[in-house]
Amino acid sequence: MSQDDQRQTTVEAGASAAQETASGGKPAEATSVDPVAEALALLTAERDELKDRTLRTLAEMENLRRRTEREIADARAYAVTNFARDVLNVADNIHRALDSIPADAKAAADGAFKGLIDGIELTERDLVKTLERHGVKPVEPQGQKFDPNRHQAMFEVPNPDVPAGTVVQVVQTGYVIGERVLRPALVGVAKGGPKAAASPADAA
Repeated sequence: MSQDDQRQTTVEAGASAAQETASGGKPAEATSVDPVAEALALLTAERDELKDRTLRTLAEMENLRRRTEREIADARAYAVTNFARDVLNVADNIHRALDSIPADAKAAADGAFKGLIDGIELTERDLVKTLERHGVKPVEPQGQKFDPNRHQAMFEVPNPDVPAGTVVQVVQTGYVIGERVLRPALVGVAKGGPKAAASPADAA
């Protein structure tokens, strides 16, 4: 063997030893990915995403159902709001007609006049009952603390005998429909008396 051949053999042996040293003395192995595990991971991710979407859709449908039920209930309760507000004018006129009759004339009434008064009173009672069947009820603020949400103050009345802010006169009856104010009561409010005690709701 010539000297050149010997040098070539020595170089190749050194390169082989260096490669084994770099690989920890073990021959290099090709890294492979398990296709089953990879597919399982993808399916798991898709399942989690679909589950999340399904839960979100169910929550949105439940919220929509509740909102729809609430809107239907409100529509049923307040569908007659405008009509009821117009009918209140009729109720006011009937009440004014009865108030216009002097007490002594009403007490002494007989015959056709008494029948007329009885008929008007019956009409008023029936009208009030009809309104109540549709959720319309009168507000009775006399003697109560003034509530700006339900009452409208028309004037103040000096009265040191009752707490300030007490309703002492009702000019026009107010009405509510369900939980909403259909028409505020027109009232006169006392002033000059002791300060009204705070209610538990106000204190809270």
